Amino acid sequence: MQTPPFHVAKQPFTITQAQLVFFERLGHCLLSFYQAANKLYLDSVQGHQPSWVAEYLDLGKPESAIAYGRMRRFRKQLPGVIRPDLILTEEGIIATELDSVPGGIGLTLGLSQAFADQSVVGGMDGMRDGFARMIRAIFAESQQDHDDPCLAIVVSEESRDYRSEMNYLGKSLSHIGLTTYVIDPSEVIFTEDGLWIDEKGERVRIDILYRFFELFDLKNIPKAELILYAAKKKQVILTPPPKPQLEEKLLFALFHHPALESFWKDNLGEETGFLITKIFPKTWMLDPRPVPPHAIIPNLLIGDQPVANFLDLQHLSQKERHFVIKPSGFSEMAWGSRGVLVGHDLSEEDFQKGLQEALHCFYKTPHILQVFHKGRQVETEYEDAESGDRVAMKGRVRLSPYYFVEKDEPILGGILATICPLDKKLIHGMADAVMTPCAVEE
Repeated sequence: MQTPPFHVAKQPFTITQAQLVFFERLGHCLLSFYQAANKLYLDSVQGHQPSWVAEYLDLGKPESAIAYGRMRRFRKQLPGVIRPDLILTEEGIIATELDSVPGGIGLTLGLSQAFADQSVVGGMDGMRDGFARMIRAIFAESQQDHDDPCLAIVVSEESRDYRSEMNYLGKSLSHIGLTTYVIDPSEVIFTEDGLWIDEKGERVRIDILYRFFELFDLKNIPKAELILYAAKKKQVILTPPPKPQLEEKLLFALFHHPALESFWKDNLGEETGFLITKIFPKTWMLDPRPVPPHAIIPNLLIGDQPVANFLDLQHLSQKERHFVIKPSGFSEMAWGSRGVLVGHDLSEEDFQKGLQEALHCFYKTPHILQVFHKGRQVETEYEDAESGDRVAMKGRVRLSPYYFVEKDEPILGGILATICPLDKKLIHGMADAVMTPCAVEE
């Protein structure tokens, strides 16, 4: 891989054995959540759950994307990779979002191999082996006439910053016998028989296409329609499936909605529901439509007073503005911490403007409002790339466990820790960040 645009820690970030047990349990809970969310949407479409659920999840999407999300061909399919972004706070662990098309897979693999002698979670090859098992399991379920699939990892121009690490992953997969090509969408060759790539003048059939591009970007991706057509006709296996409703942050708001409480309870069970309630921060859909005079926005308070209009939040004090506003999902501003506004980090005027804009673009780019949780302080060390000096840094950490689903079994392949300086409100892979795999303390 190329020299990373961030710092690499001198040591792994250590977690306790109890935390490891929690992370392993969490994978099962999040898979159950995806299964339930998938059912909720389809039940809403069919009239078995409130129609506003599907209406919310379809907002801002073209008819073609909605149609693929509802297609019988993909009805039961779920993402094969699950990655939550978790913040360590003084009160516990908080999930800021879920990502089913996550970057960092190749990066975490490389870092895990670099720290292989230090009890890294998943082991030195956990990311590679987990990804390979996930792909092979999906292929086996398709009942093909051979056992050796050819995998194409298709990386879009929008995701070009991840190309190096996906190349590294692809070479690692080929090394253990899973033939893998990492290609641009333009390199896909379409015929009436399926999808192919050109390998030194000879065509090689693609059995599985791993979609490393966002669905909002389809209009900018060469041959996207042909890729989706081939998947619809079962000429290629596409993963993650083209289901934009499962890539929305507003799923958190639906989980917390009182009208859906019985649905979640019935489909998640008490134990899973309790864990998810603890880690999913309170979240609301920023819907500008007025509520009846006798109604309020559920669970949203200013002090002890209930709120009936989101515009009532405009004049909150800085201490009261511990909220985050962010696009829900189907937007170029909905990934990589783009478009995220931290209320108490803004002036009152800027917060008002951000809130008003989020409400204004409800039908085109729905936004969510989420309670902000401050990460607790941690310490790390890295080597300065220019001077070679050892630098100590205090910061806040985001932990990103990667789960690879194999026959309804989520396997923890590794955990990537991203540590940002204390003065940064948002934790992501910025130039000042320190990254390292997680290891279990002895």
